[in-house]
Amino acid sequence: MTQPLWQKSTTSINESMMQYMAGEDVILDRELILYDIQASIAHVMGLASISLLTQPESQQLIEQLKALAKAIKTGDFVLDNRFEDCHSAIEYWLIDKLGELGKKVHTGRSRNDQILVATRLYLKDALQQVIALTRNSAESCLQKAKQGEAIAMPGYTHLQQAVPSSVGMWFAGFAESMIDNLISLKAALQLVDANPLGTAAGYGVNLPLDRELTRQKLDFERLQINPIYAQNSRGKFEIATLNAMSLAMLDIRRYCWDISIFTTQEFAMVKLPAEMMTGSSIMPNKNNPDLVELMRASYSVVQSSIVELQSLLSLPSGYQRDLQLSKPAMLRGIKKVLDTFALFPALIEGTDFIAEACAAKMSAPMYATDLAIELSAQGVPFRTAYQQVANSYDELEQRKPDDSLKARVSPGGCANLMLHELEQRLMDLS
Repeated sequence: MTQPLWQKSTTSINESMMQYMAGEDVILDRELILYDIQASIAHVMGLASISLLTQPESQQLIEQLKALAKAIKTGDFVLDNRFEDCHSAIEYWLIDKLGELGKKVHTGRSRNDQILVATRLYLKDALQQVIALTRNSAESCLQKAKQGEAIAMPGYTHLQQAVPSSVGMWFAGFAESMIDNLISLKAALQLVDANPLGTAAGYGVNLPLDRELTRQKLDFERLQINPIYAQNSRGKFEIATLNAMSLAMLDIRRYCWDISIFTTQEFAMVKLPAEMMTGSSIMPNKNNPDLVELMRASYSVVQSSIVELQSLLSLPSGYQRDLQLSKPAMLRGIKKVLDTFALFPALIEGTDFIAEACAAKMSAPMYATDLAIELSAQGVPFRTAYQQVANSYDELEQRKPDDSLKARVSPGGCANLMLHELEQRLMDLS
């Protein structure tokens, strides 16, 4: 391992302890190092703006930071066990290329605000990706809702047949949920969109740092002003991000639950593309919705990440080394969200309801509620109508699903899905 950034003549290094303290950092930081470089470029610009670096010095540092980013992308530079973390790797590169000048890059900052700003940029990027994928999912559900408006299917409560529903209503429900998820995701993005760079180790520095300049260069909406709060927000902002993402993942889990039921031979109402199914190693007759089941299970990974972070944050104010352990949970949870959401629009597109099979599942008792409400509309007290219909289903045998769907005119009902209003809400959130 290269010399730690914090090593002094009065400190000694025990290799096994160093490895324990470094932990997974050097591997995990591969996800963050490009963001750290981006922030380092802004920091160099800030130092130049207050004359702590000359323009030629600033230019050399920025050129080498960009060269390092390129080397990482091409694989010519690998963050490995030579380094304690991504911060030490960046300084190593700059000192190796620029000598004494490379040592100036850390003026006025700490690894504390370095990791804060790199993480904050990562969270922003991840949220923006999930927002785009959530919007795509909502659009796909709305399109499928339009296509399925006239396709009847059983509606279920308690997993028992309840009333006639439609494929359009089922998809519209998930469309609206994804639109609502955009609200919470955008709120999380607004929260994390704050620049902590320049707060150093949590108490500021005795330099007139141009934090407004670095805010602009890094495209943050606002400054995170108080240095102590900047440190205290580590973990908190990660939880807020994962919480917002988990609401969307909760809807994906429910979608996948429905599909895993509807694709069984007992229901046989949905067919998935062959590429979304797998076979059994022993049973030749099996086609299994493994993709759907794994997407269904993904919510648990996100939830466990949130619980891990919440458990970690039983800490006093200021930076504590415990916070290093927030990285694995954050990165694991967000990666699972991104991987799952990347496939979800394709799953929506591949969800094919079989109209004939759905119609075959409709039974006469499912029209009982329709009849009870019709009698109520004619003046029969609803509870009386309820009892009257419950005693005999004979007159329901001739009813048809299409008539039931057309009669469901309440706002949001099968005959009034209000898809244009949902489209407008989605547009308003763009």
